Parts: sequence; structure tokens; C-alpha cells
Amino acid sequence: MPQAINLLHLADIHIGMENYGRLDSRSGLNSRVVDFLRRMSQAIDVALERGVDVCIFAGDAYKNQRPNPTYQREFARRIKRLADNNVPVILLVGNHDMASADRAASSLDIFGVLDVPGVTVAAREAVHQITCRRGQPLQVATVPYPQRSRLLAHDEFRNLSLDDLDMALGNIVHRNIEDLAGEVRENPNVPAVLTAHFSVSEARQGSEQSVMIGRDVVVLKSLLADPVWDYVALGHIHKHQELNGGQHPPIVYPGSLERIDFGEEAERKGFVMVELERGRANWEFVPLDARRFVTVRIDVTASDDPMTDILDELESHPLDDAVVRVIIKATEAQEPLLDDKAIRQTLRRANTVASIIHDVDRAQRHRLGVESAEELTPAEVLALYLESKLVPEERKETLLRYAESIMNE
Repeated sequence: MPQAINLLHLADIHIGMENYGRLDSRSGLNSRVVDFLRRMSQAIDVALERGVDVCIFAGDAYKNQRPNPTYQREFARRIKRLADNNVPVILLVGNHDMASADRAASSLDIFGVLDVPGVTVAAREAVHQITCRRGQPLQVATVPYPQRSRLLAHDEFRNLSLDDLDMALGNIVHRNIEDLAGEVRENPNVPAVLTAHFSVSEARQGSEQSVMIGRDVVVLKSLLADPVWDYVALGHIHKHQELNGGQHPPIVYPGSLERIDFGEEAERKGFVMVELERGRANWEFVPLDARRFVTVRIDVTASDDPMTDILDELESHPLDDAVVRVIIKATEAQEPLLDDKAIRQTLRRANTVASIIHDVDRAQRHRLGVESAEELTPAEVLALYLESKLVPEERKETLLRYAESIMNE
């Protein structure tokens, strides 16, 4: 009887994200980059301890398609640890890994060019026949991020609107997944995994919306819930979740290994280990010690001594080594009494003080009609601005669509 396969599933490392970081004197890197690299190392440590047989990395190794040589070296060093232990690795190309031009190289292509033993770069839809560490056979069907520019290389798509292009791209993805399923059915006794980097209907979005490149094609969950697959290993959405309600096959986003911003403050971060056989997949989410993000909200509007109350409240929170933001609700009369320098001194044991926001209850509301503009995304600010200028709804939607593309580029 074939041995069960121990599979490591991780995604969305985004090496190069420097939000809320500073120079780390020991490595010479941004401290947040060091956080992301440490989480990747920890995931590999645990996987090797558990006798991992194969690794699927479901896309987005770097923040962008042009990582600097140091980031490439550090990622490759960690992948090499798996390869040196005879663990085959499938590197799926995500939207942050790929170039905007159809034929340009992705940031992961160097592994394929060098023909690194045991490492497969999945830049196209295909079924890969893998021999795992202990000799077990495995079929891995790969679907990289659906790239609109691939359609624009063909004459029949060049004059379509963005909405029509997205619909055409969605139809192509649908057909490709059905074709991959048909190919896998030719080997019915070999376990099969589908790995893909895209958004799935019914998935709960996270902060990746603020770092995505372009608009997303959404794939129906029902298309992935095909029993031909023993496990569906997804990437792209940073929030860990299983989408098939405990039914077979599990459809899993492991989520990102580290928090990117305060939108992920309450989310657990980690990776997934799977015990896989034909017709069965037992999976486990393995949490990591990701950097804590903590928001401290303090209301001193009724206080006679706001600074004492603020400092006492901050002292009561365990904020050591966390990325911290403080939101202070105060009256207009209290604002001159707020001492940010003293607040920062009290927070000296935090890893980073991201912001100190004065949410002042003024007699006259802001013109945009919001309480705290600092908490709005650029797209939300633009939408409110267009509303304040009474821009017609149809034109507003068009402007927001183009603005989104510009902001993400």
C-alpha cells in the first residue's frame, strides 16, 4: 500500500514588504523583511521535522516582479534547504511574481533556467508528475495567476473592454481547469492536487486588496470542488480559510506567513501541513509567531487629565515587540494637551510605533464626512472626493476603475 504523502502548503510570503519597518543592523535588511524571512524559515523547520515529502508554494514570493539580489538570495537559500533534503518543490507563479508583458520572465524563472534539481517552476497551466521524497507518485495541476496581458497578445481580444476581457479570461480559466481535471483522470490511482493563485467565490478577502496588481478574476468554488482533486492548494488571499465546508476535497488558502498591515491585526498567520492519499486529505493549519499588530483606542473626552489617562492605559497593554498604532479620541479643547513625544517614550518597548492619531471631536465635521481620514484607503478617499464634487455615478465608476489600475501599478 502506498505511503501517505506529507505535503507542505504555503503561499504569499511577499519578501520585500517594508511597511512599518526600520534598518536591522545585524542583517542590513529592513526589519519587516527579516520578519517575513524568519516566518518562512520557521515553516520549513517545522515541515522538515514532520518528515515533509513535497512542498507546494502557491505564489507571491516577493513584493514585486523585480526583487533585489539580496531578496532573491534569501528566498533561494530557503528553497535550497528543502531541495537538499530531497523534498521536491513546486513554485507557482503569482501576480506579484509575474511581469506585465506576456513573454517577460517572472521573478521565479531563474530556478527553471538553472534547472535546480527538485524545483519545478509552474508558469503555465499543466499537470506535473512528481516523485515525492519517499518515492510516492503525485500529480500536481498548476494554474498561475490569470494574466490579462496574455489575452492582449491575440487580435480577437485587443478591442474588448476591461469587463469583457475579464469575462473572457474567466472563461479560459474555467476551461483550463476542466482540461487539467480530464488529464488527471487518466491516472485515477495517483493522488492529485490542484494548486492555483486566484480569488475564489465565497472566499473572505483580507488586506491583499491593497497590494493586488490590477483587477481580479473570480473562480467559482463549485469548479474546484471536483472529487478528482484530493486537495486544492490556493494562494493569493492572505486570510487563512477552507472553502469547502469540510467536504472532500479541502479547498484551502493557507494565508500569508506574516501580517502586512493593521487590516490583518486579528488574523492568525501560518501554513498548512497535509497528509494525503488518493481520496483522502487530512490537513492542519500550523500557526507561526508572526509580528503582532496592535491598535490601542483611548477615549479621553471625559477626562480632566487626558495625558495621565493615556499613559496609564498604554502601560496596561502588553505591547513589547509589537507594531502599534494609538487612536486617541479627544475634544478640541484637549488637543493642545496631547503630547506625542511622551506617548512614544511610553511605547519605547514596541517594535514600531506606526502612528498616533488624534481623533478630535470638532464642532464642524470634515468636509468629506468621515471621522478619521487616516483610516481610509486612497481609493476610498478618491471616491468620497468625487461624491463631494457631485460627479455622475457612471463617470465616477470609470474614474475609480482607472485610478485603481494606476495606484496598483
